[in-house]
Amino acid sequence: MRKEASRIMKQSKKSPKQYFTSESVTKGHPDKVADQISDAVLDSLLKHDPRARVACETLVTTGLVVLAGEITVHNHKAEEALLAVDETARKTIQSIGYDDPSTGFDYRSCAVIRSLHSQSADISQGVTEGQGAEREQGAGDQGLMFGFACDETKVLMPLPIHLAHRLTYRLSEARETGEMKWLRPDGKSQVTVAYQDGVPVGLDTIVLSTQHDESIIDPKTGNMSDKARREMINKIVKPVIQNHCPDMWSNKITFLINPTGRFVIGGPHGDAGVTGRKIIVDTYGGRGSHGGGAFSGKDPSKVDRSACYMARHVAKNIVAAKLAKIAEVQLSYAIGVAEPVSVHINCEGTAVVDQDRLAEVIRDVFPLKPKDIIKYLNLLRPIYEDTAHDGHFGRQDKNFTWEKTNKVKDLRKAMGL
Repeated sequence: MRKEASRIMKQSKKSPKQYFTSESVTKGHPDKVADQISDAVLDSLLKHDPRARVACETLVTTGLVVLAGEITVHNHKAEEALLAVDETARKTIQSIGYDDPSTGFDYRSCAVIRSLHSQSADISQGVTEGQGAEREQGAGDQGLMFGFACDETKVLMPLPIHLAHRLTYRLSEARETGEMKWLRPDGKSQVTVAYQDGVPVGLDTIVLSTQHDESIIDPKTGNMSDKARREMINKIVKPVIQNHCPDMWSNKITFLINPTGRFVIGGPHGDAGVTGRKIIVDTYGGRGSHGGGAFSGKDPSKVDRSACYMARHVAKNIVAAKLAKIAEVQLSYAIGVAEPVSVHINCEGTAVVDQDRLAEVIRDVFPLKPKDIIKYLNLLRPIYEDTAHDGHFGRQDKNFTWEKTNKVKDLRKAMGL
């Protein structure tokens, strides 16, 4: 009886499971098409003019691309690239895979409308070094930016968004290599992870929706065939899970594959897409906070982008240095002012050092002025189109300089460890 009572008491001390869900989308999702076009335009200008000021917004819908925003360039080559933005948009659409007029969106036949003008002089005098009251380069806008890291995965990202990104990446890979010839570019993933006492303990539900052609339609039901669903699980889902968290693969996972039944009409023909409408997909899948600013189409003088990259870099180094299991970093800026208005750290009770002291040390260890961030992370390069799909964080790519953990020793030394 005593042993049974002890067993029951131990069970009762366990916290109930909690569930957290994140989603991702493929390259061919209409909002991601818009993001990639905006960043392709940015790259085409930075290639010739690292000082280009770019804020390019894109709208895509059936047979139509609209480019709007503010762009200022400073040399002839960049001016030529600016005149060729319609061709840049078409090449981007082609690379994504929209090359069939029957899908309602095709790189050859879509119209491209442009409404682009130069950056406001009022903004420029606060941002450009040597202009205005402050000679130092100031922030391109006011705002608050967040970075996040945790020890749930090797890349220090939350597990739900990490798996969601890996699923959409694998989906695009299977289409681009021809491994699954019936796939089309649009698609989405969603992963629900079970947590207990803040630790991932299992996978609850995986949702995978992909655009497809008519070849996999079951003539009896008019929907996607069961064979195609099994192929999605075996060739897309299973390899991803077994590669990243093999202990969590089980027959208890609920799989929802194209839950509406069919997904033939998709991409910009199925839904309009707009730049900056997938900011949670781009960051941490809803884990932690978000300041509201989007990334794509913005040159790094916009702290919406560059300061978020730096905040991720800071948070990742804090966790990599084992100063905390979880780190959320907030940076805030005023337009035209170089120094951040505030630096805030939240480790959700997992820090092994004093958080207030850590916030002070961050200012000493990391460059936080816009000009210094840009130089430190080497952001004046045409690297941005690749960031506009599969997430801006948690990726092992040499151009993603904000993912480096090169400040671990400096942080530990500054904290007296």
